[in-house]
Amino acid sequence: MQSQSNSDDAPVPLGSESARQGEQLLKKLIRIDFLNAQKHLSDVNSAGRAQDLSQRLSRFYERIRDKTNTNYDALRALSSAEEHLSSHLNQALSPVLDSLKEFGYPGFDNPRLKIGSALNPASMLSNSGSARVHYVLDAASEGAAELLLPDKYNGLGSKNLLYMAIELTEFKASWEETEERPPLHLIFVEEPEAHLHTQLQQVFIHQVLELLKLNANDEGHFSSQLVVTTHSPHILHESGFSAIRYFRRMSRTSGRHTSQILNLSRFYADQHEEDRDFLLRYMKLTHCDLFFADAAILVEGNVERLLLPLMVKKAQKGLRSRCLSILELGGAFAHRFKKLLEFLSITTLIITDLDSTYPPDPAAGNSSMSAEESDEDDEPDSRGRTACKPEVQGAVTSNQTLAQWIPKKNLVQDLLATPGEEKQAWLSGENSALVRVAYQTPCAMTWRGESSSRTGRTFEAAFAFQNLAWSQDRSRSKLKLNIRGNQHLSLDDLTSKLQEKLLKSSFKKTDFALALLAYDREDGGWEVPGYIAEGLHWLAAQLEVRDVVPLPSLHVEEEAA
Repeated sequence: MQSQSNSDDAPVPLGSESARQGEQLLKKLIRIDFLNAQKHLSDVNSAGRAQDLSQRLSRFYERIRDKTNTNYDALRALSSAEEHLSSHLNQALSPVLDSLKEFGYPGFDNPRLKIGSALNPASMLSNSGSARVHYVLDAASEGAAELLLPDKYNGLGSKNLLYMAIELTEFKASWEETEERPPLHLIFVEEPEAHLHTQLQQVFIHQVLELLKLNANDEGHFSSQLVVTTHSPHILHESGFSAIRYFRRMSRTSGRHTSQILNLSRFYADQHEEDRDFLLRYMKLTHCDLFFADAAILVEGNVERLLLPLMVKKAQKGLRSRCLSILELGGAFAHRFKKLLEFLSITTLIITDLDSTYPPDPAAGNSSMSAEESDEDDEPDSRGRTACKPEVQGAVTSNQTLAQWIPKKNLVQDLLATPGEEKQAWLSGENSALVRVAYQTPCAMTWRGESSSRTGRTFEAAFAFQNLAWSQDRSRSKLKLNIRGNQHLSLDDLTSKLQEKLLKSSFKKTDFALALLAYDREDGGWEVPGYIAEGLHWLAAQLEVRDVVPLPSLHVEEEAA
């Protein structure tokens, strides 16, 4: 049944008079204040945060001066002694000065702030400089005065933090003292991270809510809300993800740049509790910069994370001009990020391992492994499955990203036969992005006149095969890839011993990565494993990087000297 519209419900067109009435009504409901980003800290003529502490405190003092009971005492003190006025100013400004202690301000072992008067009653704390803020570095002792420094000697970050604290205190006080007080106070803070180091960014966002906390009498009747625009992963880390509103850049439409606003609180509410808790813990511990990245690279472990910047420099230098977020994940957990990557629509490259294992025993009744069972690939699992060479007939992968996500294949021989176009997929959702997986592929090599191809099951094996002669040189023994008596071994024997060595618990992967970083400074003659070079080439093409480096043809190493 179609409902009938009531003519009384029709919206009233806004004329000039009604527009003014609407504006007045909104102002009675909402008080809005803006704390803009500081762009001119070094410009003394600007009206921004460049003004020193004394000038910024003057407005706060002028508002409260006539309300303080000690004001008349201060006026009398002006005629008697300088220290009386200083005492008054410090007392009058104590609320804001005390609040700064929660921010760990001003640094330098947190010296106290102190106001020093110059005995000019007409311009206290004004631009003429009759009262100045100092930093008390050393308290007065018997026979020695306090050691003071003018506020101008403090750093840009400290000035910025102090400016924001004073302004927010002023906003709150002004709202609370409004005659017809609007029930909602909305404060916009633009990029508070300017000139603040990591710890101060986290302290600010944590303490600012305490600074704006309502009095007990106001709760239930009034509300104060803070909106912070930021590019700081440290602020996101401290604020929690339910508060994030993510602006996703969309493709150009009709020549215009557009963005879509995503509410992460809705995303996390829709996830299973186990996945939601995992993402929250992992992101808070490591990678909040994902929200500011042009693309994400998910890597298998610590070795790939340490070496990836160097491999990017070697294989696709143009990617260094893009904002990349590198997330260290095992193959067992990369698929858990699928929904988050889909929600954010971030182009993603997953660099993972083939992780070949012996085929399951049919008597076990189950051919698949759970993510938890595949955490230790070089140890027997509960079903008796152990790591094996990728060439073993019927070998399967224990990597859940390959088995459950892309390309959804279990048999190693099927994975090795998968063409490049099947290693990528569209993330679901509107205006989505591509995700591609990169894992070990056959590598051609030559040793002592023999030529063949081998596939590594891990990054270390793939690196050793790609750089066989280079890594077997005695001068690079710190890599721990050198096989004793290698000059007397055949290619098959050498590669078999290499794979066995890499499976042993005595092989320390992180030590290998650190040694490789050291060798690269002296001798950068090694090559990026082919599967990673292929993945980085794909990513550079997706991000439209200038001068994408073409993939080399299959490389066969010369016989080792």
